[in-house]
Amino acid sequence: MVNFKEDEQLKTLNHSCAHLMAQAIKHLYPQAKFWVGPVVAEGFYYDVDLGDDVIRGEEDLAAIEKEMKKVAKSGKKIIRKEISKEEALEMFKDDEYKLDLINGLEDGTITCYEQGDFTDLCRGPHVDNVKLCRNFKLIRHSGAYWKGDSKNKVLQRIYGVCFPTKEELEEHLQLLEEAKERDHRKIGKDMQLFMVDDLVGRGLPMFLPKGYTVWQELENYIKRKERKLGYLHVMTPCVGTVNLYKTSGHWDHYKDNMFPAMEMEGESFVLRPMNCPHHMMIYANKMHSYKDLPIRIAEIAHDFRFEASGTLKGIERGRHFCQNDSHIFVTPDQIEEEFAGVVKLIFDTYKDFGITDYRCVLSLRDPEDKVKYHDDDEMWNKAENALRRVLDDIGIDYTEEIGEAAFYGPKLDVNVKPAVGNEYTLSTCQLDFCLPAKFDLKYIDKDGEKKTPVVLHRAILGSLDRFMAYILEETKGNLPTWLAPVQVRVMPVKTDNEDLMAYAHKVVDALDAIDVRVELDDRAEKLGYRMREGQVQKVPYLLVIGFNEAENGTVSYRLHGEADTTVLPLDEFVQKIDTEIKTMAHK
Repeated sequence: MVNFKEDEQLKTLNHSCAHLMAQAIKHLYPQAKFWVGPVVAEGFYYDVDLGDDVIRGEEDLAAIEKEMKKVAKSGKKIIRKEISKEEALEMFKDDEYKLDLINGLEDGTITCYEQGDFTDLCRGPHVDNVKLCRNFKLIRHSGAYWKGDSKNKVLQRIYGVCFPTKEELEEHLQLLEEAKERDHRKIGKDMQLFMVDDLVGRGLPMFLPKGYTVWQELENYIKRKERKLGYLHVMTPCVGTVNLYKTSGHWDHYKDNMFPAMEMEGESFVLRPMNCPHHMMIYANKMHSYKDLPIRIAEIAHDFRFEASGTLKGIERGRHFCQNDSHIFVTPDQIEEEFAGVVKLIFDTYKDFGITDYRCVLSLRDPEDKVKYHDDDEMWNKAENALRRVLDDIGIDYTEEIGEAAFYGPKLDVNVKPAVGNEYTLSTCQLDFCLPAKFDLKYIDKDGEKKTPVVLHRAILGSLDRFMAYILEETKGNLPTWLAPVQVRVMPVKTDNEDLMAYAHKVVDALDAIDVRVELDDRAEKLGYRMREGQVQKVPYLLVIGFNEAENGTVSYRLHGEADTTVLPLDEFVQKIDTEIKTMAHK
């Protein structure tokens, strides 16, 4: 999916199209006043005050589009003008929104752009004429508080996109439709996986029984892999004292992303945004020998971050999430071997889930940013050089990005490219010389001296919530059988026939005996209705039990998304699905 903000040509074109839309709105709603109309990653929008009018739906958007086409056809030139601040205040004297913008500008020359009967305050740049903006589409509308402040008036925010050619526009609209079908929020609703409710709180999703089944399967999957590699699983509280986070440095560098402190009995507590400090304290619980290292502490940990409401997105990005987190305590000469082990675990996991489109990024600090990053040049140079050397030695292809490191150390990020949308980080491994020193962690080395360990922070699935969202969107909800919340649904043709129901129960019992997640759909609904519902809920195997199946001891099944029906003896089907689940096969 194209990022309109990063493509300079598209950025200019969409900025101009925002003005085209504003001009059309002014024709249809003469009382309209405009706040800002920026270009964002997904196109452009304009915040509009329509007075007593409201954009109610597609019909209103279509009317605006019709007027936009009329204006675009005129081919009016878009003319840049420079005016003084006094002239700008006079020009927009009846528009409180523009006056607010102008008053925030320094004295001197101000630019505005004129296109026919419409003039708007703007820095630009813009395309030459409005005809160049003719390949557009208004996507959606919503309400937005003026300046993002809930105490202010709600404005109408109208989103759109614009492309140089009709073909590019059509291609993008097809991608948007594909994105709708893959949106994990829609899939989650159809499959009854999770829910959100403002009464509980925005960004606080709740997993329903079927969704929690998927969540538990992911948890069990990664824990099994970790146990085989010597990880030790722990459980730590979701809160900690402010002093804990002052010791770690999170209070100085991460406080704005945390929930506010809670004052109780003279102490200040916070919901934890990450688990590093707790795991540092577990290590510090006793003295360690160099022979004990590496120590791999792992946890499926509940964390809380106060993300801005505009960034919240289902279970992909919330204010509560569960990290597949681990901290590995090593001696300096163990760094490379342990880091290589983490990388192998990441790639083995991706292979299990069929993830192939990803890239590795060495995320480094911005040495000029002394606020975001722990201020210790010697530590940073040591850590970045060590991590770069490790990546080179184990032969990983990677790119370097400045300013993307954690505040305490550099990291390897594995960024996936989803089927729709922009890439994001799924897995990470961070090299940390900072926190062990802050917590005064020690081990007794072979020379009898106390030394400070190095810590690898790593997350393989990232957060289980985001990983689940990613897998749902990649598969369109068609999860592999081992991961599906309901693996088999048994549907008798007639639910009021005792013989059919008895055989249906036999089939259910045979599958239940090998721990298959099986449901019996014995509702008094037509078979076609039950089949369609099973398809919407993405059940991998829909078993139809008729008189022939009952008489012959067989099952007829249809795989999700396929039209053909297969008939197998019951025992063969039981063996087939047992193998499929145990081998984590991808159909």
